[in-house]
This record gives sequence, C-alpha cells and structure tokens, in this order.
Amino acid sequence: MATGKWSSGLCACCKDCGSGCCACWCMPCMLCKLATRMNECFLLPCLVPCALVPMRTKLRAVGDIKGSICQDFMAVSCCYPCAVCQMSRELDQMGV
Repeated sequence: MATGKWSSGLCACCKDCGSGCCACWCMPCMLCKLATRMNECFLLPCLVPCALVPMRTKLRAVGDIKGSICQDFMAVSCCYPCAVCQMSRELDQMGV
C-alpha cells in the first residue's frame, strides 16, 4: 500500500510559476511535455480524452503516493490545469 503524499498540494501553483504559466498559456505544450517526461507518447493527452486520469494514477503508483482512481478523476475534473501543474511538480521532485 502506498504511504507517500504529493510533494505539493493541488492548488500550490505558485510554487512553480513556470509550469503554471505554461499551463495557462499553452496547455497542449504542457501536456506533451508531461507525457514525454512520463515515458508516454507525447500526443496521448492531446488526442485521448481523459488520458490525464490514468497518467496521474501511473504517477501515484511510481511515486508511492496514496490515493485512488476516483480521487485522480476528481482532481482532473475539478481543476485540470492545477492537476497538470501538480503532476509536473511531482516529476520535478522525483528528478524526472
């Protein structure tokens, strides 16, 4: 069972202004970069609806972060840009 937590909260976009700005002004670029960093096809999140949910679940599994697919779905559904930025910050924290 996963024991870890996200390195930053869902709404902690001010911790990384670079990814926040990229998500606000060029979300497709941010999504392609995120997919590439996660060793997925760079077009996956742009072409497949709801692809961010399984990507977030994969990131939680790799990072040993507590949570569920339902929580991943809610985070992505409630604030897509915040979820993308949180995932980017987590990858930064992991050194990816």
